[in-house]
Amino acid sequence: MPTLAPSSRPTGTLRSFHGLGIACALTAGAWLGGAEAPTKLVAAGFSPFAISLCMVFGVFVARWTLPIAFKGTNYVFRDLRKKPHLMVWAVLAGSLWAVANTLTVFAIRDVGLSIAFPLWNTNCLVGLFWGWFFFHELKGASAKSWAKVVGGAIAIVASAVMLSAASVHSGTVSSARAVSGVIAALGAGLMWGTMYVPYRKAYLSGMNPLSFVTIFTFGELGTMGLLAFTLQGGVTPLAAELRTLRPSMLWLFLGGFCWVIGDLFQQYATKYIGIGRAIPLSNTNQLWGLAWGALVFGEFAHTSLSLRVLVFGASAIMIVGALAITSASASIKERDSCMSAIIRECDRYKLDLADTVSAYHGPESGSAASQARPWWDFLILALAVGVFVWLAIGVQRPPIAVQLPSAVVLTAILLVLLLGCCWLLHRQTRFH
Repeated sequence: MPTLAPSSRPTGTLRSFHGLGIACALTAGAWLGGAEAPTKLVAAGFSPFAISLCMVFGVFVARWTLPIAFKGTNYVFRDLRKKPHLMVWAVLAGSLWAVANTLTVFAIRDVGLSIAFPLWNTNCLVGLFWGWFFFHELKGASAKSWAKVVGGAIAIVASAVMLSAASVHSGTVSSARAVSGVIAALGAGLMWGTMYVPYRKAYLSGMNPLSFVTIFTFGELGTMGLLAFTLQGGVTPLAAELRTLRPSMLWLFLGGFCWVIGDLFQQYATKYIGIGRAIPLSNTNQLWGLAWGALVFGEFAHTSLSLRVLVFGASAIMIVGALAITSASASIKERDSCMSAIIRECDRYKLDLADTVSAYHGPESGSAASQARPWWDFLILALAVGVFVWLAIGVQRPPIAVQLPSAVVLTAILLVLLLGCCWLLHRQTRFH
């Protein structure tokens, strides 16, 4: 197998991808925050399992159509055939996502979107630990970088404790229900933080995020279907709940679709700046959760001023902590440590080192990215459009209070961020 010196990659190229990774993580935060808005339907009395299942169906559609739209089925299947060992990891990651997403619905039901968001964003601590433990992401980092990371982690934990106290003593729900909501949110953070281990393995092996998510979704849909079937009481109760949800199902599908857009940007960020930096920065989604919860759903309309100050102050502390972690840019020694991790993955799974490093760092050359699309690519895209058209028939306004002008403004901001980050990815990597 060919060998490649750890320092053979130009440092200028690595620095340019650091900026791209930051842009992807910030865009991911915006879209992941907006994606959770439809789960507020749980406040109308719908089952958390049925809501999560509908979202996962939207996720399933998006995780197939977006990769096909950008790269095509030929590219995706060729990428998967080169690294078949990663399919198991992708299914595992999808299963963890499904459990975490279900827990978030319970958390939103019990403590609200504004408080639940920062609590499950403790996933950055979990991801930071796994990045250090498995992939040596901070190996060779300076004392200043370590101080930023440790200080940011302490700030995130402190803000999570503040928000937990706010939810328990807010008076809007019973203490027992608030505690269960806090536990559900923290459990979601644990699942999502662990989910990034398969992500990092995939990208150290040179797999495209667009390929990874097509297999990822089988773990999501299978696990969510099992949870909904067993915990909802069987087929009949679940079918009845879905029929009740039918007029609002489009919003949940859109939530799942939006989540995939945010998740794809987060995966590109994980690829280019690592778990320890990508997750904290994408956890700016809590600001978007606050914006949707407060401006669109009026979650703070009946709370005291002191509670609002506590929630916003804790959220600000968490963001400062996340930014401190992210500002600890990787040194040359850390990049060499990343190269060592790539070499280890190549040795373990008998991958070609030169090809893997090339795939990890930049756009592909040759005809791999320019093959003609087969006819079934367009059929799959047409079927996806048909699903959303069918859901749009008979759709009704959600049975919860919504401030429509605020929702329109936030949606417009999401679209601007989407177009800008897609332009950057296409310019620098051709979506690889």
